[in-house]
Amino acid sequence: MSQSLTLSIDAMGGDHGPQITVPALALAARKLGPDARFIVHGDEAQITAALAGQSRSLAGQVEIRHTDKVIASEEKPATALRRGKGSSMWNAVEAVKTGEAQAAVSAGNTGALMAVSKLLLRMSADLERPCLTASWPTVKGFTTVLDVGANVDCDAERLVEFAILGEAFHRAAHGVERPTIGLLNVGSEDIKGHEEVREAHRMLREGGFDLDYHGFVEGDDLTKGVVDVVVTDGFTGNVALKTAEGVAKFIAAELRAALTSSATSKLGALMARKALMAFRERLNPPAAAPLLGLNGVVVKSHGGAETADFAAAIIVAADLAKNDFAAEIARSMTRLGFGAGQPSASALEGGE
Repeated sequence: MSQSLTLSIDAMGGDHGPQITVPALALAARKLGPDARFIVHGDEAQITAALAGQSRSLAGQVEIRHTDKVIASEEKPATALRRGKGSSMWNAVEAVKTGEAQAAVSAGNTGALMAVSKLLLRMSADLERPCLTASWPTVKGFTTVLDVGANVDCDAERLVEFAILGEAFHRAAHGVERPTIGLLNVGSEDIKGHEEVREAHRMLREGGFDLDYHGFVEGDDLTKGVVDVVVTDGFTGNVALKTAEGVAKFIAAELRAALTSSATSKLGALMARKALMAFRERLNPPAAAPLLGLNGVVVKSHGGAETADFAAAIIVAADLAKNDFAAEIARSMTRLGFGAGQPSASALEGGE
C-alpha cells in the first residue's frame, strides 16, 4: 500500500467473534502491509487475548475501542436501530461516517448491518436501499451477482438500479472497463418471467442507460460467465447463493469420501494434493458481500466465516476503499440520470 488506510472492524460479529476476526485481522495485515491501520470494536479483554495469540505483532496498527454491547444474530433490524447504538457493529460503521475509517467490515446480523449502515451513512444519489453483492466464481473468472439477500421484493426500477450498481462494482473490483449485464429469469425469451422482470428488461433495453445489457440469463448461466453482472431480487439471489454453497459442500464431501476410500485413492489424492487444494478454494462461497449504494464502504462477511474468509472480506473492503468505490457509484448514478431523481425515491418500494 502506498498510503495509509484505516479499516473499521466489528470484532464481535458472526458465529465466532474475536477468535476468528482477530486472527483474520493479522492475516489481512500481512497482505495490506505496515501502513494499514485497524480500529477494532468489541470486548477489549477478548480482543487483547486474541491479539496476544498472534505470531506477528500488530502493535501500532490496531486501536481497540471497547464496548460490551453486541447486536444479536436474531435481532430484527428495527430493534437494532432502536437499541444498537454503542454496539460493536454500530461503532464500526460510525467510524466510516466520521471519516476515521475508509471502510467497515462485519460478519454480524445482515438486516441489522444494512439498517445501521443506511441510517448512519445514508444512500448515494436517489437510491432507496442498499443491496448485497457476491463475486461468483465462473469458468471465466468471476461474475457479480446482486442482490443476494438485502431486498426480498424488488420492482423494475430497483432492478435497474442494481444493474447500475453492479456495473460500477464490477469495474472497481474486477477491473473490467465496460461490464456486460444480464437479468436473471426463468428463460431467455422476452415473454418469460413476471411483470417486474419483463419491465426491467424493457427499461434496460430502451431506457438509454448506456449499459452493455445482454438480456435475460438463466440459472445455469451463473457459472458459465455469460455476462459480468447478473441482476436479480434478493429472494432469488439468496436462494441461488445458498443453493450453490450447499452444492459446493456436497461435492467437496463426496470428493473427500472418494479420495479416502482406499489406499490407492489416498495415494492418488496425495499426488494431486496441490490441484485438489486449488479445486477446494474455487468451491469456497464468496467471502465478502459489499453493501452497495451507501455513501461509504461497508462489507458483510458471512456469519460462519472462518479466518481466511474474514481476512478476504477485509482485503475486499481495502480494495474498494482504495478505488474510491462510493464516489464511483455516485458518478455512475448521475451519469445515467439517477442522480437527477429518475426514478425518484418516492417511486421505489421499501420493505424488509
